[in-house]
Amino acid sequence: MPSTGHRYRVPSMKKGLLALFLLIILCPPEVTARSRPDSLKIKIGQMLMIGFRGVDLKHAPAIEADILKRAIGGVVLFDYDVTAASPVRNIDSADQLQRLTAGLQQLSSIPLFIAIDQEGGRVCRLKPARGFPPSVSAARLGAIDNADTTRQAAGSTAALLARLGINMNLAPCVDLNTNPANPVIGKLDRSYSGDPAVVARQAGIVVDAFYQHGVIAVLKHFPGHGSSTQDTHKGFTDVTATWSETELEPYRELICQGYDDPVMTAHVFNARLDSLCPATLSKAIVGGLLRTRLGFRGVVISDDMQMKAITDRYSQEEAIRMALDAGVDMLLFGNNVSYDPLVAEQAAGIIRRLVEKGTIAPDRIDASYRRIMALKTRTIFPRK
Repeated sequence: MPSTGHRYRVPSMKKGLLALFLLIILCPPEVTARSRPDSLKIKIGQMLMIGFRGVDLKHAPAIEADILKRAIGGVVLFDYDVTAASPVRNIDSADQLQRLTAGLQQLSSIPLFIAIDQEGGRVCRLKPARGFPPSVSAARLGAIDNADTTRQAAGSTAALLARLGINMNLAPCVDLNTNPANPVIGKLDRSYSGDPAVVARQAGIVVDAFYQHGVIAVLKHFPGHGSSTQDTHKGFTDVTATWSETELEPYRELICQGYDDPVMTAHVFNARLDSLCPATLSKAIVGGLLRTRLGFRGVVISDDMQMKAITDRYSQEEAIRMALDAGVDMLLFGNNVSYDPLVAEQAAGIIRRLVEKGTIAPDRIDASYRRIMALKTRTIFPRK
């Protein structure tokens, strides 16, 4: 596998010391002072990534309140509003989007993750119809399997995101194309290949290109969604009979190379890994497989907690409790599969109550908060 860039050449101890130094120097006092009465609120807020409606702050009062009152850690942007069946959600033009992202960051005392799904091809939020350049699908890049081609495509995407003020791309998708008829992966050309070596090689180049432009990558969907025959957006998705250990190979290879940007979980159910819970809610999969067996030490982000694979079977409180117990650091509520302007307030309240009741230990919140802030200090803080 070719070098994935100098991001992976920094010794972990030095990275940890750098993150701690930047955290102390750059974070406002309310972030670093554990004794302040609002410190738990800030830590909980940083664990939330929220979607919202509005192309400008004037039309997005809910997200403004989430940033100012709840200190949320990030937002996720969409071009299409699914529940309203509206072609306008957060993205209308490049100039408009730059103003929106700048305004969001100005509201927040702690720099935000501003995330988007700009995988390329059919899964892109920055469409030519809005004046953005066309993008290449993962399937196309994997078929070509040329480092320069992939580097150029990923670099163009990352440069565009950086200009727009978007610092996190929910990509690359490292699911294997083991089922080309898969309605949410294979059919949408989201996988680079059915060969794990090709997927790891392509994804490594993409991650490095993102890094060169200051964009955070997110590998997804752990532990593998490529073999599914169903869509977790729409309901329960069981991959027990179709999943194989080879679907872990891209993660294993990239983590061994030093990958420490986030990993996103899948909501797939795999009885071979956990006979009771889907991956996002599984301590065996997140804590055991990803963290212990594969040695991942970075931020774990959930897939959208409003997808029906979760909401059809679990209450909001159950899902949040189980995800935190599993080891998920950031809970993503896209607010697009369903829409609830109070979802951040509700989620933050649930987490606080779980801590106050002793169901979730304060140290568990601290662990996620430290990982989130370490990521922000080495990526966003220096650039704000």
